[in-house]
Amino acid sequence: MSTRITQRELESYLWGAAIVLRGLIDAGDYKQYIFPLVFLKRLSDVYDEERAVALADYGDEDLANLPENHRFAIPAGAHWKDVRDTPSDVGATILAAMRAIEAANPDTLTGVFGDGDWGNKGLLPDRTLRELVEHFSTKTLSVANLPEDELGQGYEYLIKKFADDSGHTAQEFYTNRTLVHLMTMMLKPEPGESVYDPTCGTGGMLISTAAELRRQGKEWRNLKLYGQELNYGTSAIARMNLFLHGLADGDIKHGDTLTRPAFLDRAGRLRTFDVVLANPPYSIKAWNRTAFASDPYGRNMWGVPPQGRADYAFFQHIAASLDPETGRAAILFPHGVLFRREEAGLREKLVKSDLLEAVIGLGAGLFYNSPMEAVVVTLRANKPAERRGKVLFINAVNEVTREQAQSFLQVRQQGKILVVYEAFADHDGFAAAATLDQIADKQYSLAIPLYVAGQVASSGVGRLSVGEAIREWRLASNDTESAVGETLSLIRQKVGQ
Repeated sequence: MSTRITQRELESYLWGAAIVLRGLIDAGDYKQYIFPLVFLKRLSDVYDEERAVALADYGDEDLANLPENHRFAIPAGAHWKDVRDTPSDVGATILAAMRAIEAANPDTLTGVFGDGDWGNKGLLPDRTLRELVEHFSTKTLSVANLPEDELGQGYEYLIKKFADDSGHTAQEFYTNRTLVHLMTMMLKPEPGESVYDPTCGTGGMLISTAAELRRQGKEWRNLKLYGQELNYGTSAIARMNLFLHGLADGDIKHGDTLTRPAFLDRAGRLRTFDVVLANPPYSIKAWNRTAFASDPYGRNMWGVPPQGRADYAFFQHIAASLDPETGRAAILFPHGVLFRREEAGLREKLVKSDLLEAVIGLGAGLFYNSPMEAVVVTLRANKPAERRGKVLFINAVNEVTREQAQSFLQVRQQGKILVVYEAFADHDGFAAAATLDQIADKQYSLAIPLYVAGQVASSGVGRLSVGEAIREWRLASNDTESAVGETLSLIRQKVGQ
């Protein structure tokens, strides 16, 4: 009998597992153990559901067990009930079940359960694991009880809860979903297109494109989704996340995108995509600059970024990954990429390429668990004629809502930004379209207040003074002293005009 699980019940059920682990392991490690167990339980319950349907159709157990009646194979001894019946060495049994399922589904599930230390009884004693297994056994996660989209929403809830609990490390695997939705709407993915995220975390940006098509009533299952993620455990979570959202054809690879990009064409060249959504790790210092200087994929077309900041390495990787006809990208960056002196040459070549379409400055807190202000940069390989030779600047610093220590974009705020972005025209105090010559006159700085005299966050409407501009850039830049020095000279130029 079907027992539908409500979203509230699902959230309580999922978070209850974290409560079992609280105090035993770090909050940042919850995801390594809870997500794989949820996935194992879902696979087992759906297998039983499929078997029951086949048994009702054929009236024969052998026929009901045939592989063609099941989306995934579950070998003998690897079912949830086998784990539940284990009296000791529970962690070893869980690990054996997961590896057996991966081996039985080599084309789809290899490595999907991650690399949790299940055999470490000091970390996870049998008593704790039995408690976890019994907790998850209280509900049946069949499709009838919990359709894919609803389970996917619950999974996203759990990802956010783990992000809340794990503090500053959350940025590695979670991006504010209201911002992701805005970025997705800006790029307008279409059925059948290819979508790529070079630093995909738990896959939220990829899933957002399918969710947007579904919201519009368009075909969403034929999107071709590709992602790469450096952290092995997080890449496994991304694969599970796509499966639980009903996106079985997503291709998530583990590895370092800058050192070894995973998606190449048959000739060994960088593969290109229709849509790229990304939130690269910002200003990382531990990257192979020497290798990038002689990059075999030609991703250093604007130059080689400084060792202390790999932002423009990811920037160039994304630009090189755009389909020359249909490619468009939305990238979340810290504001420093717009004006830091050490990247001036790279920025000049970016502007001259005419790939840059829009620069959208947003309010503080949209980088998860960080007060830093966010900027979304869009690229378009084949701009409409009326947009060529221009860049749209939007100062949306006040279009953010903060409640209960969380920042997010309301629907009306998303809508306001989207309408102005699509209009691609001046909007008093909010947006301005600048020509490449005008940007050249500013020494190719993309600092938004040089083009849009907009509002000061949380302080009403008015012209941005020199002092206010410096204060805003101090908050936005990781490299305050060099950035402010450059900014002062540019503002003096503007005042003198």
